[in-house]
Amino acid sequence: MNSQPVSFSRKYHFWLILFTALIVSQIPIISIPFKWLESYFHEISHGLAALLTGGSIVQIQLFSNGAGLCTTRGGISFLISFMGYAGAALWGMGIYFIASMHQRIAQILSGIIALLLLTTLIFWARDILTLIIISVLLALVLLKFKYRKLSYLQISLQITGAIILLNSVKSPWYLVDGRNFGDGAALAQLTGIPEFLWVVVWFSIGVGGIVWLARISKKGKV
Repeated sequence: MNSQPVSFSRKYHFWLILFTALIVSQIPIISIPFKWLESYFHEISHGLAALLTGGSIVQIQLFSNGAGLCTTRGGISFLISFMGYAGAALWGMGIYFIASMHQRIAQILSGIIALLLLTTLIFWARDILTLIIISVLLALVLLKFKYRKLSYLQISLQITGAIILLNSVKSPWYLVDGRNFGDGAALAQLTGIPEFLWVVVWFSIGVGGIVWLARISKKGKV
């Protein structure tokens, strides 16, 4: 019995999504909410690391240029500092992978992201700009439920995950600016390991995520 030939779009689905994500992330205005979302997952990863290690989140701030800040209290400083860039990469991988499992699961994933944004809005957003940015992100996530076909929601989440993952590969390199400021500098101070090596570690996690998704996509698992 001969198997059906696999279509080009199905065979190279992951790479088409990744290419689309790369294009979208370069388009002015349209790319702005995605930059905010990547920053949000970076900062919430700091916060969740604090919560999971016995600390607390004091405040999460997002800025219009795509930067962010998560103020925490207590917890394990090493994990809190490390999980910003690492967490963003993991969120990108996770969103793509989970959304690819099934259209209904993609719908549930949208609900979870919306709930996380709402929780942040209520408990950890303090300034007007952050309240506005998170409200915009929440509205965009909720609008996904308006798609008539769940396949559109699924593809939208795959592109979102891919953009977050691509940004997680690029953004750590902004730390190599000689200012000795940020997560890499904090880890260098805590461990004695140079900031540049932490940048390489975060970059490698992002690239590793792309390679992993490409491999399982080739095997037809996503």
